[in-house]
Amino acid sequence: MNVDKILDGRKIAQSILDESARKVTILRQEKGLAPCLATVLVGCDPASETYVRMKRKRCEEVGMISRPVEMDVTTSTAALVRQIELLARDPAVNGILLQHPVPAQIDERAAFEAIPPEKDVDGVTATGLGRMWLGLPVFGSCTPAGVMHLLRAYEVDPTGLNAVVIGRSPILGKPMAAMLLHSNATVTIVHSRTNGIADLIRQADLVVAGVGRANFVQGDWIKPGAVVVDAGYNAGNVGDVDYAGAFPRVRLITPVPGGVGPMTIATLIAQTADAALRQHGLA
Repeated sequence: MNVDKILDGRKIAQSILDESARKVTILRQEKGLAPCLATVLVGCDPASETYVRMKRKRCEEVGMISRPVEMDVTTSTAALVRQIELLARDPAVNGILLQHPVPAQIDERAAFEAIPPEKDVDGVTATGLGRMWLGLPVFGSCTPAGVMHLLRAYEVDPTGLNAVVIGRSPILGKPMAAMLLHSNATVTIVHSRTNGIADLIRQADLVVAGVGRANFVQGDWIKPGAVVVDAGYNAGNVGDVDYAGAFPRVRLITPVPGGVGPMTIATLIAQTADAALRQHGLA
């Protein structure tokens, strides 16, 4: 296997975590405080529990405080919003993460909107998304922001590239498209109602897949020399792209696992550290 083709998210994520640890040290020295990330988990979805544990571990590695908040699977929207509002008013909490997806009875958007923009370190509020689309300073959605950092680290300049984003979710597809657009790519979003998806992908210089369907993107859909970012994660450690089929054709590709996932968590940690510095007048 040609390792020169691999976008190594673990390596780049570690550099982000190292920088975050430096910022944590600044806050401790200047204010005697450590940044605090509150993670709110509703229910007991095994994948969500795993993600929260991983985020907690990364917090601890950089000297940050992780405050887990676990709520019953039967929790109502009103109860969840009240809990988030308590965290929003707590000066010791610098960032709030609502682990998604939430149970079906929860109005996820209402819960997201209870997070104040200055503590929205996961980039999920309407205010944050609006500022991002306008190109204004804001904490970006963590997965797309992590993807952009990874591309910069490997000197992939989106300027002039024909980029295809697969999926239109408000936490991945839409913000990913906006970030690529601001980086001067020509962006097409494809989704479940798009006709001729394979043909559109075959024209792409850059493909970002985030549809949540194992091996959805076939190897022969990839344009020779394209850059492929697989943000999908499915059962069996399989992404949204047929990795084996795509690998001979690509210029660069993310592995699953070890590509986008570590970048998402590192970005969350970095944005929490930045939020803490800003809230304490150090940035």
